[in-house]
Amino acid sequence: MQFSIILVAPARAENVGAAARAMKTMGFECLRIVDSQAHREPAARWVAHGSSDILERAQTFSSLADALVDVDFTVATTARSRARFHYYSSPEQVLGVIREKQQWVKSVALVFGREDSGLTNEELALADILTGVPMAADYPSLNLGQAVMVYCYQLSSLMQVTAGAAPAADSGQLSALRQRVERLLGRIDVERDEKLHDWLRQRLGLLEQRDTAMLHRLLHDVEKALSIENKV
Repeated sequence: MQFSIILVAPARAENVGAAARAMKTMGFECLRIVDSQAHREPAARWVAHGSSDILERAQTFSSLADALVDVDFTVATTARSRARFHYYSSPEQVLGVIREKQQWVKSVALVFGREDSGLTNEELALADILTGVPMAADYPSLNLGQAVMVYCYQLSSLMQVTAGAAPAADSGQLSALRQRVERLLGRIDVERDEKLHDWLRQRLGLLEQRDTAMLHRLLHDVEKALSIENKV
């Protein structure tokens, strides 16, 4: 399973260097940078301290959507106060979710937002699940380098485990399910209920492979019934 760390518009080179150092220490290698060249500044290399190879290989993108084009499953980090309806998983829960998906998802990305404002609502909407670090107070909060280290430490076991043999599965079935649900919500006019809509989007990302397949079957039957009803 390919695992990417994505930093969206990081402003401080030192933070990017710290993130690269955390990645290297915990066994992560793929870094993607959105809308920033901070990783090319000397300060990033100074702080990276032995992790400059991650900075050198970092891929750059103009938008988060572009950075996620080849990603099957996306986890976005957010502060609790910024998550609109607060449907998010802890780092420990994220580990369990991704571990299950190792058998049927080819690529995963963990996304971190801007140092001062995090990710926009539009960027959060691109994620399959949201996650946040439980803290005693919203301030002081973790800086970017610290946040990357927390998650890399929590998820480091994923880099040391080789997924066992499992029945072949279509890694695109989760994204296909999301698209199918979006179309159905539009047909029955449920998408106007923002709270229900956001809750459903987040819960889809937590489904295991068997549940995803079963929901596909159910939606097929619902779509078929709606088509018959429209013809009557």
